[in-house]
Amino acid sequence: MKFIKLAACITSASLLMACGGSSSDNDGPTTPAINMEKAQLVLDTNADIAYAAYTDSVVTAEALKVALTALKDAPSTGTLTAAKEAWLVSREPYGQTEVYRFRNSPVDSLDVEGDLNAWPLGEALIDYVETNTSDFGDDQVGITGNDAGINGGGAITAAQAQAAQANNIIGNVAVTIDADLLGNTLSAEDEHDVITGYHAIEFLLWGQDLNTTDQTTTDGTDRDEAVNTTAMGGQRPLADFVSSADGDTAARRHQYLEVVVEKLITDLEAVQAGWAKNVEGNYRATFTTIADQADAKQKLTEILTGMGTLSEGELAGERMQIAFSSNSQEDEHSCFSDNTHRDVWLNAEGVSNSFYGSYAGYDSNLDGTDNVTTNSVDGYGIDEYLTEVGLTGVAVETAAALTLTQTNYNLIDASARAGTPFDVLIMSATETNPIALTIKSLNAQSRLIQDTADQLGLGVVVEDDASDCNTASPTTGC
Repeated sequence: MKFIKLAACITSASLLMACGGSSSDNDGPTTPAINMEKAQLVLDTNADIAYAAYTDSVVTAEALKVALTALKDAPSTGTLTAAKEAWLVSREPYGQTEVYRFRNSPVDSLDVEGDLNAWPLGEALIDYVETNTSDFGDDQVGITGNDAGINGGGAITAAQAQAAQANNIIGNVAVTIDADLLGNTLSAEDEHDVITGYHAIEFLLWGQDLNTTDQTTTDGTDRDEAVNTTAMGGQRPLADFVSSADGDTAARRHQYLEVVVEKLITDLEAVQAGWAKNVEGNYRATFTTIADQADAKQKLTEILTGMGTLSEGELAGERMQIAFSSNSQEDEHSCFSDNTHRDVWLNAEGVSNSFYGSYAGYDSNLDGTDNVTTNSVDGYGIDEYLTEVGLTGVAVETAAALTLTQTNYNLIDASARAGTPFDVLIMSATETNPIALTIKSLNAQSRLIQDTADQLGLGVVVEDDASDCNTASPTTGC
């Protein structure tokens, strides 16, 4: 449907002249003036999608809380499975909101993004872990420092983590599990002491993904043979949630889950409120009010910066190439649940949502199709704006680039659903690997997003150093 809409605009574009005329200066090429009326439509739709996706994120986080309560009240294979499914569903709308980062929107300006979605997680700081000298050693699960009160706030080596439960929050009963504790996150220089957000819940539900049925760690070279074909992700035993005494480790896990999910909901609600309609002084009110050409350009720059930075720097580089080029299971985004294929899909889909001005909703059945459409949006996208102001060429090229990225991330998704998840797929670091293809297509679409900004006279929206990775060469280390 998105491409049909673009095609219709292209058809009508031949009948249109560039709206708003053009402007030029002595230092650069001629660029079209911003069509204020059409720019307003882009901003309104962009805000509508943000509010819809964050609203769905709140709804699914609340459903996750219900599932976690059911697990606490009656631990069973059924309630544990339901809690895991609720977590997976909660990621579906949230993943599409990541495009609203990097632009001083509420998720960044309220300083909650790190509390919501930061990773890699400091799992050894939270609960017990298995270790080895290769893929689960100090570099992967070690903690360089913490403010959570474990080991005097000092480092926690892999050996210390495995040696005693007192070396983590769940096992150390002297540590009070409450909202104040969760504020002691992302304090270490390497930020590997994350203890809150979606991934803290993920770890507590799944445990480490050791790729075996008996929780014995692999040596980092045999993951392709050791994949558990009955269930992807970690295999935390149900016994970890069955409490036999007040304050035991199972009880503390439930308490931790309660506190983390409550903070998750609170943070999401705060971001959602920033995008609500008819609230004087909130971010949306400021973002959707444009006074002049300079103001309109600034707002459009924000949108394209989020799209371009997520495409190239964050998704292609930080979330994909680091793990891919180094074969690092620990560096995949959702490493406990093996849900990284969905992270890639959803983040990329968020970029497309902004370009096409649409939001289809989210997938509650986990079958790859958005079926909850209560808050869906079908509005006015950047594709239509570009076409109507006479920039059909870059609109068509960007649409083609987004389509190629979609083709490539569909291959990653299909691989995971067929039993070869992201952390196994990265073992084959070749240029024809679907992960490599997706990284390169994300790089290409980011170039076109920058080209769009150039043709609109907006300046730089994709910084050259957006990540430490050369995403034009996916097999190159970062």
